[in-house]
Amino acid sequence: MFTAAKDAVASQAARTYVNGLITRYGQVRELKIDSRAKTVALVCELVGESEAVNVRVDSYRLSSENGQHFVEILTCSCSRPWLQNLLADHACGRRLVLPAWAAKVL
Repeated sequence: MFTAAKDAVASQAARTYVNGLITRYGQVRELKIDSRAKTVALVCELVGESEAVNVRVDSYRLSSENGQHFVEILTCSCSRPWLQNLLADHACGRRLVLPAWAAKVL
């Protein structure tokens, strides 16, 4: 029960944060984190796309180093081949810095 509530709060905060990062490209309509399964599901409305795009982080890993927190996307999938390729080239296998608030809730 506690994990589900924590994930709901983290999901809302993450959606707001990601929307601030991708404003130029569109917006995230839905974002759901499952911290137990280490998955994230997103529904995005992207500029130039007539239908919503589904993105799924199938697995991720959290780490810390020198007081900084990171997330590494291990595998992901997407409903658009072009975006799947972009994610494979620029997101999967790379460590991304997490904001301090995100590290606390994940």
